[in-house]
Amino acid sequence: MKIITTSDWHLGNLFHGNDRLEEHEDFLEWLLGQLKEQQPDALLVAGDVFDNGNPSAKAQSAYYKFLAEATQSCATLQIVITAGNHDSASRLEAPRELLTHHRVEVRGTIKRQWVTDDDGQGDWQVDYDDLLIPVDGQAGDRAIVLAVPYLRSDVVRDTSYSRGVNQFLHSLTARARELYPDTPLVMMAHMYASGADIASRDASERIIIGGQEQVSMEGWNEHPDYLTCGHIHKRQHIWDTDWARYTGSVLPMSFVEKDYTHGVDLVTLTAGHRPMVKQLEYTPQHRLRVLPEDGADLTVNQLTKLINNELQERTSDKPDDHFDYVWLKVRRNRVNHDDAKMLMDLVNSKNAVLCKTESIIEIVNPSASVGERTLTSVDDILNRDPLETLQEAFVAKHNAEMNERQKSLLTDVINSIKNKSND
Repeated sequence: MKIITTSDWHLGNLFHGNDRLEEHEDFLEWLLGQLKEQQPDALLVAGDVFDNGNPSAKAQSAYYKFLAEATQSCATLQIVITAGNHDSASRLEAPRELLTHHRVEVRGTIKRQWVTDDDGQGDWQVDYDDLLIPVDGQAGDRAIVLAVPYLRSDVVRDTSYSRGVNQFLHSLTARARELYPDTPLVMMAHMYASGADIASRDASERIIIGGQEQVSMEGWNEHPDYLTCGHIHKRQHIWDTDWARYTGSVLPMSFVEKDYTHGVDLVTLTAGHRPMVKQLEYTPQHRLRVLPEDGADLTVNQLTKLINNELQERTSDKPDDHFDYVWLKVRRNRVNHDDAKMLMDLVNSKNAVLCKTESIIEIVNPSASVGERTLTSVDDILNRDPLETLQEAFVAKHNAEMNERQKSLLTDVINSIKNKSND
């Protein structure tokens, strides 16, 4: 049995204010081609289908157009979709009954029922059976998909989020084993697994501060045969296992993710063997470029040459379908405001879209720049060289030292004032 797994589409995302609809349509068209070529038995989408809970009409249109074309062109394909933390669970699941008739199963919410015992004590009981979806292969084989949407705190209901998620996943797996013994189990979930490699800064996964949502599965011996997970944007193994993996996002969501690989995973299940996983790599429509890449201390002329060498020329009055997104870094001690504006205009004249410009300011220690003298009395202040005080004030305001010409001009002004005082 062959299954294609994916997650973190983030349809409707704006990249530094730029609408990415065409980029997502390019990915969906590519994915449709992979479905036709690979002819998998199922497609699993593990959360964050949309970038927010109220996606635009165009984003929703792209989503439903893909589902229609996928189910029409692949006659036996079954699709299972779960909600992520970015999705509106109820909105995603609203057309569930309709989509089921087209071999598309959506799970956004967890069904629960209030059950009381003989003593009148009650509690919420999860309908685990609703999350178990049989997938039948073209060769007559079968797998059970354990479709777990993002688990919010009202469902987990435990003092420890990790422990609550553990209990939920263990109980779901046990129920699947009970109902479908000797049948391969494939779980799809959306969570932050402990030990996952995430971006050190500018992380668009939006992890809860302090790691409160980290989920550990240490010692889970009765785990499913395979787990595909969404939420973390970098493709990687989970918990150092060979049975759990993040597929990663289909597009880079920040410049920190510019070197990530993207695509989907083709998972092959064979009785008596471990699942085989192969990445089907997708090249996003637009590259992310950071200039200069290493943050080098470049002059205006050097930056101009770099931009001309690294970015392609436009062939028309606007960027084409494969322009670059650019993050330009300039150093204030090398580039003044007018020169920075010239560099920004140069980037925008290329086959590129300038997303952000960062002015890097060297942090200067005032005491290190003008000496280590400590003022301990009024006399010290009165007897201090005025130039030292002005230098410190300049550094505090501009985070840069005065150049020799500025020092010379100030020295002339100070001397002129002293001369007038002596007259």
